[in-house]
Amino acid sequence: MRTLLARLATFLAALALFAAAPGTNLSLAQAAPAKTAAADQWTPPSNLVQPLNEVWNHVESTYPNLYGFRNYGWDQVMANRGSINYCVRWDSDAPVSAALRDRIHANLKRQFAKWMAAMLDNGTGTNAWPYTSVPVNIVGWAVRNRSTLQWTDNSVDIYVNNINENAPQCSPDCGRFFHQDGNYSRCPGGAARHYDQSLWLTKGFGGGAGGDWGQRVGQEYFVNTLDQENIHIYLHEVGHTFGLDDFYDWTPTGQCCFLMKAGSAAQITEFDKWMFRDFWRHLKSRYGL
Repeated sequence: MRTLLARLATFLAALALFAAAPGTNLSLAQAAPAKTAAADQWTPPSNLVQPLNEVWNHVESTYPNLYGFRNYGWDQVMANRGSINYCVRWDSDAPVSAALRDRIHANLKRQFAKWMAAMLDNGTGTNAWPYTSVPVNIVGWAVRNRSTLQWTDNSVDIYVNNINENAPQCSPDCGRFFHQDGNYSRCPGGAARHYDQSLWLTKGFGGGAGGDWGQRVGQEYFVNTLDQENIHIYLHEVGHTFGLDDFYDWTPTGQCCFLMKAGSAAQITEFDKWMFRDFWRHLKSRYGL
């Protein structure tokens, strides 16, 4: 349930990044990629065909660089050959024990896996999706003060007082958002310790925000929901990371309640699953699939 302001800020940041990249074409009129010769395995339930078509038509008419943008969650997974790396931005002075760290890691992996499971039918990837699982690796934590993290092992890289947007961040030299060409030569740990997304946990933050950079939710909210089956605000924001839209001002035909319509569902629904698959269906040709 991200605010419109957060959504606009994420969009403008993405545009600024592309404007800075050599050879980037920011034309608002982007042609859809050519279809591949491979059969398109597209068999949504009949009652979802019309609303799914409405959603994709809306996406094509409102996303200014839909097919030119190259940092969706899909691009990140494919660039890593089937995995995702995270940095945790601990935007809080609340202490973190090793036990709490491990619980956060375990639940981040469990929640992310829910979206990846939406791409499987009977354990097999749908519509040429090549991965039966997508491991999540938490490679770093960013804090204002080292004493906030109450562990001494070296299981993750720790970044202290590297402040951006008034919050601690992992090194930009290691971030895909800043290096979409995959060049991590200045990252202290090299490519293996790069991060694709940030889980930004902010003390006192309400709602959420999400984009190609990761997801932001309240620190208290995330910690207090670690034992719940669905951390639904985080799940909603991951949907944005993979390109799914908000539905603040319209609802597809016959649909009332689904995760990406903020506040109407607390779990990934059948409609969310098929919207997710539809985004992949329209992008997979860029990977030769």
